[in-house]
Amino acid sequence: MAASQTTPWNLISGILGVICLFLMATIGILLKDLYPKQSIQPTLSPDAITELQKGPNCCSCPERWIGYHCNCYFFSGELKTWKESRDFCVSQNSSLLQIENGDKLHFMSSIKYFYWIGLSYHKECDAWLWEDGSSVSQDLLPLVQKLSPEKCVIYNARQSVFDISCDNKYHFICKQKFI
Repeated sequence: MAASQTTPWNLISGILGVICLFLMATIGILLKDLYPKQSIQPTLSPDAITELQKGPNCCSCPERWIGYHCNCYFFSGELKTWKESRDFCVSQNSSLLQIENGDKLHFMSSIKYFYWIGLSYHKECDAWLWEDGSSVSQDLLPLVQKLSPEKCVIYNARQSVFDISCDNKYHFICKQKFI
């Protein structure tokens, strides 16, 4: 008979259990909204993005791309291999970043990651070339000749380049040129 009898403590523990489940569900929903799935988003600071968008508006860039000097730049939030990064850029009618002038990219001084760029070694030419086939300026990237031809190149804001296995995953920068 004692098993079927409801005491105030049983009722209170049942109510507290329901409240606990409700609170856990609420926290789960809030955390889901707070930490959405990783998507491709710019990794620049808000100040740098504002600076870029204040420049001359001579081109219209796709969503999540940043306009600067009549070009559009995409700073990935995702990590990909060099080939995956190149393929993504091609799918967006762009190419991995080709660095032509160090002064042009002063806005990169606020970034903290290393990024894949569009520089690779071509055995038939025995040289490091950009994706469009042009050669690398020794003034801009003087250490490029010391890199391993079997690897790919990452770049950071301090104009540092390193050779890394092409299968490693890094952020990347795509660039669309506008004429």
